[in-house]
Amino acid sequence: MSDPINKKFDESAAEANRALRQAAQQQRTAQQQAAQRQRAAAQHESAAVQSPQAQPARPAAARPAVNSAQSAQRAQAARSVRQSAQASRPARSQQTPVYEPDDDDDAPIRKRRDGQSGCLGGVIYFAFVLSISIILACVGWLAASDVLALNKEPIEATITLEKDAFSDKTVTVEDEDGTKTTEKVRYADLDYVADVLKDAGIIQYKGLFKLYCNFSHADRHIDPGTYELSTNFDYRALVKKMQVGSGAMVTTTVTIPEGFNMKQIFEKLEEENVCEYSDLMEAAANYNYNYSFLDEAALGDATRLEGYLFPDTYEFYQGMQASSAINKFLVNFHNRLTEETVTLAEARGLSLDQVVNIAAMIEKEAANDEERTLIASVIYNRLAQNMPLQIDSTIMYVLEEHGDTLTVEDTKIDSPYNTYTNTGLPPTPIANPGAASISAAVKPASTNYLYYALDAETGTHKFFNSYSEFSAFVARQSYSN
Repeated sequence: MSDPINKKFDESAAEANRALRQAAQQQRTAQQQAAQRQRAAAQHESAAVQSPQAQPARPAAARPAVNSAQSAQRAQAARSVRQSAQASRPARSQQTPVYEPDDDDDAPIRKRRDGQSGCLGGVIYFAFVLSISIILACVGWLAASDVLALNKEPIEATITLEKDAFSDKTVTVEDEDGTKTTEKVRYADLDYVADVLKDAGIIQYKGLFKLYCNFSHADRHIDPGTYELSTNFDYRALVKKMQVGSGAMVTTTVTIPEGFNMKQIFEKLEEENVCEYSDLMEAAANYNYNYSFLDEAALGDATRLEGYLFPDTYEFYQGMQASSAINKFLVNFHNRLTEETVTLAEARGLSLDQVVNIAAMIEKEAANDEERTLIASVIYNRLAQNMPLQIDSTIMYVLEEHGDTLTVEDTKIDSPYNTYTNTGLPPTPIANPGAASISAAVKPASTNYLYYALDAETGTHKFFNSYSEFSAFVARQSYSN
């Protein structure tokens, strides 16, 4: 309900405005009349000058009198209106100022245009807000489409994250008991990863991907390697896919022949883009593999793994971690090591390392499976008599270049692997034997053979009890490099 005082004030104000307009109108009328009289007087005076008989002009004092009376009347009316309005609003006189026109303010009152300006400004503001909202919505949709893989053009690409784009940092980790330990963590260069994905068409906005990775600490989870990715993967899936063991890693099937030594295996893995040779050698020497058949005291020496890289067909990830690739061989060896092998080795008073050492020589010397147990018997018979084994393969192991047969000079090299000049087993296995050679090493044939020689015609070996028989057979052969 309206306040009676405010209502009366509004009525008084309206009445005052009407009075002011009437006074202004009267003043304009008076001015017009005065102007007409002045023009008439001027015409009369002009006529009088031209004609002495012209009538005298009206006294000039009469005109100001009329104007003064009218001005006094308007001033009195304005004061009456103001007094009336002030008397009608005593409660708000000190709070709301009221426009009081001057006595000489006779300008016409114009109609206010505040309403029109306010509407136009509101329309412009609404249009501005709507435009910004549409732009933000479009940007948000494009960003969401990239992050969540929505409505993206189907693209598949194979990308490779090189090892050089990663760096190792030492961080402190605290377990539940409060124990702090340090460990090395591999961090990815997010600029590099984003560039690779952008160039392959997998993502659209590198900055947005880097922002997501920084927020989710993805740089600690991405691994080097080769991956098959698609635009169907959102950012979270992309990070998951770019990890060792994920289904997106490109795999390579590699077959390692029996009798390959460690260097040959590592060279093969590098050729197949599995790992770099230098990384494999470093992992072989320094990575602590938790297997009982490895000598922990030999940590730091890569040859400690020689003989235990079980030859087989493997599925490797391209660009996988070197220690993980090596572990595949060791796991396979562990699974192939039977309880019978361990028991038979102990019965002969041999360690597992000695068994593998003998098996490696059998692997390199045997021409077929039938010969394995016979060569094993020759080795054991010579060891029993403290004779040099005189096995060519042990010398070839340390020669950078050699032919199919050794020269006399080769048999004189100064090396612990020279079984012509040293008795006993070589320092380490010279190859990685298969299951058949390991079995022959613990179950040799029972013979008196001390010698064997290659039959150049058949490609197999002949076995002899005496040196004279052996020499006579060799003399009839034609060996060539």
